[in-house]
Amino acid sequence: VQLVESGGGLVQPGGSLRLSCAASGIIFSIAAMGWYRQAPGKQRELVAQLSSGASANYADSVKGRFTISRDNAKNTVYLQMNSTKPEDTAVYYCNAVWVGDDYWGQGTQVTVSS
Repeated sequence: VQLVESGGGLVQPGGSLRLSCAASGIIFSIAAMGWYRQAPGKQRELVAQLSSGASANYADSVKGRFTISRDNAKNTVYLQMNSTKPEDTAVYYCNAVWVGDDYWGQGTQVTVSS
C-alpha cells in the first residue's frame, strides 16, 4: 500500500491550497480516506475524513474552510484548503482505512505565512 501526498507549500493567510493523495495497493473505492495534520510540538489531529459512501466529517477548526473530496477513478483524495490561517501550518498526512488497517502517507508541509 502506498499513499503519496502532493500540493503542500507556502501560502499567504487567506489564500488557498489543494492537497492531493494518490493511493495504490488498496481497493480505493471501499476505503475510508482522511487527512490529518501535526504541528510542531502538538499531537497529530484529524482534519477531515471521507467514507467510501462519501460521508464527510471535519474538525471544527476547518469547517466551512476546507473540503475533502475523492475521485475513485483516479484513486485520489483531495483537500481543498481555503481561507487559510497561520494556525493551519503543519505537516499534513493522508490516511486510508481499509479492511481494518490504517495506512499513512509520508506527509506534506503546509506553511501559512505572510
